[in-house]
Amino acid sequence: MATAVRPPTAPPSAAAGDISEVELSEAGSPDLGSRSSGGGSGGSDRSAAEYSGWVYHLGVNSIGHEYCHLRFLVIRGKSVAMYKRDPHDHPGLEPIRKGAVSHTLMVEELGRRRVNHGDVYVLRLYNRLNQTKKGEIACATPGEARKWIEAFEQAKQQADNDLMRGVSWNRLQNENEINLDGHRPRVRRYAQGLGKLVRIGKGPEMLLRQSSDLRDQERVNTNFGGDTGDAFEAHEWRYVRTFNGIRIFEDITNPKGGKGILLKSVGVVGANPDTVFEVVLSLDKHKRYEWDMLTADLELVETIDGYCDVVYGTYEPKYLNWWKSKKDFVFSRQWFRGQDGAYTILQTPAGHKKRPPKHGYERTKINPSTWEIRSLNTSGSSSPKCVVTLMLEISPSFWGRWKRKHSSNFDKSIPFALLSQVAGLREYFAANPALTYELPSTVVKSKASETLIIQSEHEDSEPGDEFYDALVRGESFEDEDSNDDDDDDATSPKTGKVKLKNVSWAIAGLTLKTTKASIETSELVTNSSPVAVDPSHFHGTLHRAKSENDQNSWSAPGGEKFMIRGKTYLTDYTKVVGGDPLLKLLAVDWFKVNERFDSVALHPKSLVQSEAAKKIPFILVINLQVPAKPNYNLVMYYAAERPVNKDSLLGRFIDGTDAYRDARFKLIPSIVEGYWMVKRAVGTKACLLGKAVTCNYLRQDNFLEIDVDIGSSSVARSIIGLVLGYVTSIVVDLAILIEAKEEKELPEYILGTVRLNRVNPDSAVSI
Repeated sequence: MATAVRPPTAPPSAAAGDISEVELSEAGSPDLGSRSSGGGSGGSDRSAAEYSGWVYHLGVNSIGHEYCHLRFLVIRGKSVAMYKRDPHDHPGLEPIRKGAVSHTLMVEELGRRRVNHGDVYVLRLYNRLNQTKKGEIACATPGEARKWIEAFEQAKQQADNDLMRGVSWNRLQNENEINLDGHRPRVRRYAQGLGKLVRIGKGPEMLLRQSSDLRDQERVNTNFGGDTGDAFEAHEWRYVRTFNGIRIFEDITNPKGGKGILLKSVGVVGANPDTVFEVVLSLDKHKRYEWDMLTADLELVETIDGYCDVVYGTYEPKYLNWWKSKKDFVFSRQWFRGQDGAYTILQTPAGHKKRPPKHGYERTKINPSTWEIRSLNTSGSSSPKCVVTLMLEISPSFWGRWKRKHSSNFDKSIPFALLSQVAGLREYFAANPALTYELPSTVVKSKASETLIIQSEHEDSEPGDEFYDALVRGESFEDEDSNDDDDDDATSPKTGKVKLKNVSWAIAGLTLKTTKASIETSELVTNSSPVAVDPSHFHGTLHRAKSENDQNSWSAPGGEKFMIRGKTYLTDYTKVVGGDPLLKLLAVDWFKVNERFDSVALHPKSLVQSEAAKKIPFILVINLQVPAKPNYNLVMYYAAERPVNKDSLLGRFIDGTDAYRDARFKLIPSIVEGYWMVKRAVGTKACLLGKAVTCNYLRQDNFLEIDVDIGSSSVARSIIGLVLGYVTSIVVDLAILIEAKEEKELPEYILGTVRLNRVNPDSAVSI
């Protein structure tokens, strides 16, 4: 029997007052073990950064009671420690949990979760080799969650570096991974090598406010911008009018896959994306009254998962058309955060048995709409800003009448009220500057940090005790200045100057793209005789398209629809048009299975096991595992006509560690044709698959297989569920590449592409 959750007694600096009536037991934290491969600095002389802040430790104890403990988390190098108090304020305080991050650590965002009367953002930590070893922490805001993910990722990179440096396996086995349950190994103080202190979050007060009813007692008196993506979109937007200082655009392209006209309103809001996202999702009507004239009275009907819910709302039409009756509506909301920190929220009309039509109200449908919220980096300004876009679908006849007559009816319509929400948000934040305040992640030299007790060197460590059993084995943090982030930041790493990102798009078409011949020279062994690879000799279960209109088929488009990192990307962030793929697409298989299907290349009937395939120097197998009922496998086979150069970027990827592959394997999606909301959900931004989902690698003989477990991420499951609902009516292009992180690896090149034309799930072959 589970009990209600309440945080433990907070430090004196935390907010006062009871959070819940039920007391929690401290015993029985869940076992989060994993094989250790890191701990300490591995003898490195490099200064380590320290990341610290308040989180919740969530779990279920041995008698089935849920607990939610307020804890102070510290990550230094690969080492991780958890305290009941801030150790910077209490020198000599010993951690209650500690350990080190291993190279097998995975961090998954589970989205929002209701804790008592508030919402927190949950991270799941687990070992990708043994997912029974797992645990959860929760943060006050999605921004804090993102920073903790980055912190753990750095620790994981250091663990992998230790393996590459040849740190003995016996030593790695003797390092304790952070243990969320069990005894407290003896630790030693560290006082050397601390380079920087990075504080995450605003302190325990924020967490207590997020997970309690304290928020309900609070009241506040109250260009397109950003990176446009890594694939060209089919939309062509024309400015048509300005309402309340917000620009309104119409998509003037011939719509395919949609029945209406697309409109969008675009505005710059003086707040960071995390804050705007929370305000848009908030159901607090007192706050929504200040910026939302239509959907302010909302109540939660059902939470589907951490990224989807259903809400019910009512509104008084007198604010639009006073002679109409009262209205009510039900709609679902799905939200995602991209690896670039941008948010997408999908809102679609829905029905729900818990909310039948209400007496005295007329049930209506809210227009399908999307929110897109992305950071706007401006030179010389310290105040946060973001570009907020609200896009919706409207009846062509209604929009056509308004454009012809320019009557005032549109100003009193539901679409107008939705588009005006962007203006409402802008003024809401302008009138409440306290909402835009964000305590920055401070980076300072700290003497107090030298007295912290954390597991950087272990005494009498016991093999098999891991940080998943405590929290996660301490992650590694390299010097912050040398941190190689996946995000395309706006600040030049060398000059500190800000580049206008849209400029790179404007000049991209003028930039000479790298030829396939020059790529082959660096990536393949060119002095060997090529093997003739004829795709017509290879056949998969999905047939190759004979024409553009051939449905349920595949083809291999060129790379000119994709944008990739150019030669000068590290200094000016310029991206260029992609060239012809290096590898040739041989065939595509479309399977359906009851359980997850790994190692497709080893199946006796696999294309890779054919005599013709065994003569090919190298084959890359991409196995996209799609969670559904039944499960599907989309398998693509790419071939190189010459052997791969072992010292090239591709060679290092093929024979590298799993951590190296996870940090480099990149995919760019693009919905060429299809329903516009599916396009917005999928986006066109490049995604490092190894960071987003679990990827398993099989390297044998002349092939490398990458099994991409889409079901390992709740975000990916949600998006793929939406795509499957429209899969028979969409055309999707995918580009596969290896991310270039060093100057000698630039410019990037496209490994392979595929176009999937209206694939039918019923055509999948059982195997």
